[in-house]
Amino acid sequence: MKEQDVDEKLASSLTAETTDLLPYLGYLLQDLWELGSVPGIMQALIEENIRTTPQTKVIDLGCGKGAVAITLAEALNLQVKGIDLLPEFVKDAKEKAAEYQVADRCEFTVGDLNEVVKNERDYDIAVFGAVGDVLGEPLVMLQQLKRVIKDQGFLLIDDGYSVGNAENIRYQNYEYLTLVQWKETFRQAGFKVVAMQVVDTDNEKEMNDRNNQSIRKRAEELSWKLPEKRKLFMSYVQSQENETEDIATDVVGATWLLQAE
Repeated sequence: MKEQDVDEKLASSLTAETTDLLPYLGYLLQDLWELGSVPGIMQALIEENIRTTPQTKVIDLGCGKGAVAITLAEALNLQVKGIDLLPEFVKDAKEKAAEYQVADRCEFTVGDLNEVVKNERDYDIAVFGAVGDVLGEPLVMLQQLKRVIKDQGFLLIDDGYSVGNAENIRYQNYEYLTLVQWKETFRQAGFKVVAMQVVDTDNEKEMNDRNNQSIRKRAEELSWKLPEKRKLFMSYVQSQENETEDIATDVVGATWLLQAE
């Protein structure tokens, strides 16, 4: 994939509408550790449905700052490899792993997920949390992720499904499937649904509102330093707020545990 295409996919996964924001995302998101996925949900889905050992291998594709990977390593004593395209996020993840004393069970590296899925193999569990369409449209994405795990291996995917009119969606850079469409796509890709956890809408909105306040504060700071880019920074704030509003009204956030058939 061309570098420009990679940057565009990365920007989209972080709700940025232009690659011009990429140099500033580390600053804008500096106060957030959990970027999208809820680590506790993924931990619970594994605990309740998968028999694990200290040798269980997990790969977190689009790991952000390592919140999910570190939670799984600490709570479940798993071996986790996290990969993200932003060096700033990987640096933060390594520091957090040391802070939580799981550096011996967590490996974090910088990488383009489109290249990573061509080479990584034989994981017991793959995590793809709130990464959007970095690997392509849903069926293509699932087919690529399936190559990374063992036969009858597991995939944790965090996304959302539309429950309202598509015309009401405020954040237009991502097309949400309906729940029926997701189930059919899972079937076509050769996965069965083991479990699904829906995000608590009220708690999710409260957390997202707090996060958006932090992002707005950082956007104002950058606007003061770089007034000529204020429109760019504030458009990112608006995108974040639009996505939060969608999740509170027309989109249900969900985490699926899938098993390859």
